[in-house]
Parts: sequence; C-alpha cells; structure tokens
Amino acid sequence: MKASDFFALPPSLARFAPFFPAGSAPWEWLKQIAAALEAAEFGPNELKIPPGVHVEGRVWLHPSVKLPAYATILGPTYIGARTEIRPGAFIRGNVIVGEGCVLGNASEFKNCLLLDGVQAPHYNYVGDSILGNRAHLGAGAICSNLRLDQGEVTVKLADRTVKTGLRKFGAVLGDKAEVGCNAVLNPGTLLGPRSLVMPSMAFGGVLPPAHIARVGRTVTIVARRD
Repeated sequence: MKASDFFALPPSLARFAPFFPAGSAPWEWLKQIAAALEAAEFGPNELKIPPGVHVEGRVWLHPSVKLPAYATILGPTYIGARTEIRPGAFIRGNVIVGEGCVLGNASEFKNCLLLDGVQAPHYNYVGDSILGNRAHLGAGAICSNLRLDQGEVTVKLADRTVKTGLRKFGAVLGDKAEVGCNAVLNPGTLLGPRSLVMPSMAFGGVLPPAHIARVGRTVTIVARRD
C-alpha cells in the first residue's frame, strides 16, 4: 500500500516533495510533516493580519489567503494560495495546507497535511491526518486520532494488520473522498479515492476506492463521481 494509491502531491506543495515520496506508506508521510516544515525556507508574510487573529511561531500565509475576524494560528504552519480560514479556526502547528482549501469555523487542525481543494468547513477535527486533493468533510465530521487504550494505531488490511509505529494517527483520505456530516473516522482509517462514508456513522478500517460505507455494509459506487 503506497501513498500514490490515494493521492499525488500537487505542484503547489512541490517544495515539500522530498519529504513525501509517492512509494512510501501514506502514514509515513505523517512522520515527515514537522521535518518538512523545519527544512522549508519561508519569506516574510505580506498578508495583513486582522487584530483578532492570533499568529504565533513560524507561520507562512500566502498573500491571497482569506483570514477571518478571529482565529488562532500556531506555527510551524504553511497555508497555500486562495485558502479560506473561517472564524474560530484553531490551527495548532505542524500543518501544511495546499491551494484553494477551506479551514472551517470552529474547526481544529494539528499535525496534518491538506492537499489542494480540501474542504473541512464546519466543526471538524483533523488531527494527525492527510486529506487528499478535493477531499471533503461534512459538518461535524471527526478524524479521531487516539485509541481508547492509547496504544499503537494499526491499519487493518484485508490480509493482515500493519503496525504504523504511531500512537496518534487519524485518517488518510484519498482524492475526492467524502465524509458525511457527524461521521467519526476511527484511528487508522484509510479511505480510497472517490470513496464515501455516510453521515452519522463510525467507520474504521480501509474503504476501497469508489465505495460507499453504510451502517452494516459497504456498497460499490455505480456512478462515477468527478
């Protein structure tokens, strides 16, 4: 299982490419976020920061980023072009965001990688997770990143269980994956490209590409989702 099975790093994040090889397991990318940010050279911010937006540490915001009246952004953090940060967003550091994303109101982000066009617009928690290009979280969707026993997070494949070496690992969403409102993704969840988790359910494990997860069963998507 490779990162390239789920997504490709977009050109907007090419500066970080050495840290995110396509052939490695996707959860290995999580271990490299801090190192990628530490190695990157950022110029000074040219964006005017509203008085109610608290920025602390090493934070780089593209001049086209849309800032709200109030939010908290802690470094190290990199936010790409045309991304919108909405009121009450809490960005806790070790966060890399591509172009054209939405980081929503009252949503929290930490140690995560968001590729281009990601939408996490309302009351979301995205911790220790990777969201592929144009992935979408419905309102209240949560990427749970810690097991109740606080043990190592494993990934349950069809033929074996893989140890990740991570105590905190939320979810990996492939390109154009969708998560319905108020759904919870259990630690170590992997959603294939164009897959969909229905609202108000807890899902864990691996959802193949172009499949729908419903309560009690998994259904193949018939119509292509572009």
